Amino acid sequence: MIDKTTALIDEVVRAEGFELVEVELKGSPGRRVLRIFIDRAGGINHDDCARISDQLGPLLEVEEAVAGRYTLEVSSPGLTRRLRTAAEFQRFAGRLVKISTSEIVEGSRHFRGTLLGMKGNRVAVERKDATSVLIPLEVVSKAHLDFDF
Repeated sequence: MIDKTTALIDEVVRAEGFELVEVELKGSPGRRVLRIFIDRAGGINHDDCARISDQLGPLLEVEEAVAGRYTLEVSSPGLTRRLRTAAEFQRFAGRLVKISTSEIVEGSRHFRGTLLGMKGNRVAVERKDATSVLIPLEVVSKAHLDFDF
């Protein structure tokens, strides 16, 4: 069901010129939350989220896309947005990232540094000490944009 719902959401979001970053359905029946994260180059604002919410709310109800009661939330993925795909790792090259892996890569499972993009099927990161590491995309378990204070 969530795949059908995600496809429906993606259609509306793309038609408005946004990127669908993630769809989450969490909680127990009667207290569920459908979270939709959207983005676009230059970022989004509250009005963007409200516009998408106003369009999706009635459509999801008519299509009965989510069984039972739920709360719809539309928001930005935030400053520390999650990265999942090769395209996202390429798009955010030059930004600071934190990456955790499911396997040890060059003696570690945790990396922080400047994202250099993709080198084949590996995520390239330059660490603070100016050394680079190539992390196979298939072992990346968690990756987020990061920032310095």
